[in-house]
Amino acid sequence: MLDYKLLIALAAVVECGGFERAAHALGLSQSAVSQRIKLLEARAGAPVLQRATPPRPTSAGQRLLNHVQQVRLLERDLQEDLPIAGTDESPARLRIALNADSLATWWSAAVAELCASERLLLDLLVDDQDVGLRRMRAGEVAGCLCASAEPVAGARSVLLGHMRYLAVACPGFISRHFSRGLDAESVATAPAIVFGQDDQLQHRFVSEQGLAGEFPYHLCPSSEGFVRMLVSGLGWGMVPALQISQELDDGVLRELAPGEAVDVPLYWHHWRHGGRLLESLTNQLVREAPRWLAAVDPS
Repeated sequence: MLDYKLLIALAAVVECGGFERAAHALGLSQSAVSQRIKLLEARAGAPVLQRATPPRPTSAGQRLLNHVQQVRLLERDLQEDLPIAGTDESPARLRIALNADSLATWWSAAVAELCASERLLLDLLVDDQDVGLRRMRAGEVAGCLCASAEPVAGARSVLLGHMRYLAVACPGFISRHFSRGLDAESVATAPAIVFGQDDQLQHRFVSEQGLAGEFPYHLCPSSEGFVRMLVSGLGWGMVPALQISQELDDGVLRELAPGEAVDVPLYWHHWRHGGRLLESLTNQLVREAPRWLAAVDPS
């Protein structure tokens, strides 16, 4: 039989990013948390954590984390259905992985009503849309918003829509670097702005323009900072059309290739047996996301 005190310790170490923070969150000593992890590993017959910084779950640890995530959600349903004395009536909390551009644009408006009505608190982990699914595979989150359609074992995915990205820069930058328009020489020398090492949107745009090749770039892991760098003339980049409608209207940003966009699909992944709360969040996203995301014909 699984000892859930041990599983909760495992979840805390992964979610808090270390033994010391996990101990503080659980109200235990760091030694006690370490002993619980060692006991869990002894009972599992395999390591459940890679002792890295931060600690990462092994394949066995991932399976246990996935299990405890779902148990937490199902316990909430049980507490609502049965008037069990002494049960925890604190607000529900969900850990969600999503891309920074969704967080900076449509996500909050889409989920605000549900969070208020369900007293739902969110722990949001921000990852690029191409890699966020790793969090779910690792058992760190109950849901994930990413560009991948294939769900992990035990989960479902649903297409919410497509986020439309435009290649933009400020007028002064375009005059300096793209006075002749987009060509191989200008792309090879004009600095781009890239969100992170996993961000391939700029590369995809260049490739789709028939200008495949390397180019210099700044790294800026902030959606808001990304736009500020563009407006300041530090480079060109791919930005959600939702995020820069005012800048385009005001003329402080202009498209490099008017009418040419990159549409990125956004899939919502969630556990199959995640309880009513996760189901409600899924229904809310399916209903609300199309207000902001584009519906793109796959043909």
